[in-house]
Amino acid sequence: MRLFAAVYPPPGAVAHLGEQVARLRVGAAAAAGINVRLADPATAHVTLVFLGDVEADRLVEVESALGLAAEWSRDGRAAAPRLRLVGGGRFGRGRFTVLWVDLGGEVERLQVLARLIRSRLRHARLPYDEKPFRPHLTVARPGDRVPEVDVTADVATLDGYAGPEWPAAELVLVRSHPGPRPTYDRLAAWPL
Repeated sequence: MRLFAAVYPPPGAVAHLGEQVARLRVGAAAAAGINVRLADPATAHVTLVFLGDVEADRLVEVESALGLAAEWSRDGRAAAPRLRLVGGGRFGRGRFTVLWVDLGGEVERLQVLARLIRSRLRHARLPYDEKPFRPHLTVARPGDRVPEVDVTADVATLDGYAGPEWPAAELVLVRSHPGPRPTYDRLAAWPL
């Protein structure tokens, strides 16, 4: 099973971002049938830790590790971390370009949670991607048929974006099914 741990923004925050994405040039390109993959708003999430392929018989261990991390992250805190989608940018170039929106607000609490998850996974000898945590929400994968100037203009537009504040109310364990139209199954969730 291909797994990751994430937080999901609420529908209102995703809808607000969707209005901005619709105005981007890559949004217009996608509407015109150009090779652009806009992220499905229904699956918009912020990955905290990517585990990758995990054997099904280790799922209970993964759930235990994430449950402990969620419990420790909320210990002594009265409320879930307050976040907002703000700014944005791009990773990669050409067909490997990804447009994303950044996070603002109590991001340091997400960083602590990501470290706790990694610690619990390491303790259980479970796999995870060790790349540095860079909280973001992917909005588009323009591919190689959108001119560089369009992507540059979209990055500038995203950079000025500021969405509504929202609580990161739960940590979610997700199974992903990659492909041209990836799908995600929520396997378990814990309050934050």
